[in-house]
Amino acid sequence: MSKKRKLPLVYKPLGFLLGWSSGALAGLAFRKAWKAIRHEDNAPDALDRDRGWGEILVAAAVQGAIFAAVRSAADRTGAKAIERSTGVWPAEDRGGRD
Repeated sequence: MSKKRKLPLVYKPLGFLLGWSSGALAGLAFRKAWKAIRHEDNAPDALDRDRGWGEILVAAAVQGAIFAAVRSAADRTGAKAIERSTGVWPAEDRGGRD
């Protein structure tokens, strides 16, 4: 098996760790952003009876955007670190996220 084929398997644990930590970081960033936007400690949840559709959907959109940006930054940083240290890009193909 060539170095290029083994690398995506080796990268998987690192990718998992980066994904988990970026999710935690994104959650913290969202809570801080929501507090700055609405001056509230708790963002609305889909099951909050006292919150309207607009507020719930805006909170979900902000949360999704922050999560996607933080996850992409973490994934890209990890991939670039692997490439710098091994000379091989960790992804098997040039396709997008599943």
